[in-house]
Amino acid sequence: MIVDVNVHLGRWPFRYLRHDDPARMAKKLRSSGVGQAWAGNFDALLHVDLDAVNHNTALWCRRWGGGLLVPLGSVNPRLPDWQTTLLRCVQRHKMPGLRLYPGYHGYQLDDPAVGELFRLAQQHRLLLQVAVRLEDPRTQHPLLQVPDVNLAPLQGLLKAFPRVPVVLLGALRSVSTRELEAMMDWGPLYVEISMLEGTAGVQRLLQRVPRQRVLFGSHMPLFVLESALLKLMESELSQEEQEAIRHRNAQVLLSGKKPS
Repeated sequence: MIVDVNVHLGRWPFRYLRHDDPARMAKKLRSSGVGQAWAGNFDALLHVDLDAVNHNTALWCRRWGGGLLVPLGSVNPRLPDWQTTLLRCVQRHKMPGLRLYPGYHGYQLDDPAVGELFRLAQQHRLLLQVAVRLEDPRTQHPLLQVPDVNLAPLQGLLKAFPRVPVVLLGALRSVSTRELEAMMDWGPLYVEISMLEGTAGVQRLLQRVPRQRVLFGSHMPLFVLESALLKLMESELSQEEQEAIRHRNAQVLLSGKKPS
């Protein structure tokens, strides 16, 4: 059983990808032992009508997921009436969380609207995912250069809203394990492994970060699923560590229990 906390549906704006069709994505996940995948939508990066994007995300997850795909909505706190978009994610689509793209939506985490977003997330018991990086800067389109998200403001947000768990996506190329170790004291912060590199990378990560805060993420379809699976296979991990990262941590997080 694997819970993958980082997959995307829809089309990547800049090139075709092998598993960018929802049906093909679901088939690949199932055949690789993934029992649940938390799905955002690439359309959320550049589309202005996020209500329509969130509607499609929920629809695709129902149509092709069969219980496999868990839809995560997106809001842009710089757009008018974004609070209504958030409420639709909660009330209409029953989404357990939101996936945020500050780099693509043009705001920083110290924007006052982000504090309001965290307040609403705490009120409605939502988890938040922050996409720190989606693509290597060296391969980004020259007209859309997106820097990594500055995570320093998260310290104040997590202390102010301690019941909002935050999952960092694609963070392990821009944040060192030493920095991440210190950040774990800020509050309920989690990290997934899709961009972790180096031999025995997961093993070395667990020397700095509690295993309860590490999640399995593949970053499909931009990355191949096998890459994330190999990260677990080539590190010397105990059975308890394997199970925690593969599924248990994510299941506890999604269940709404108090984060560790």
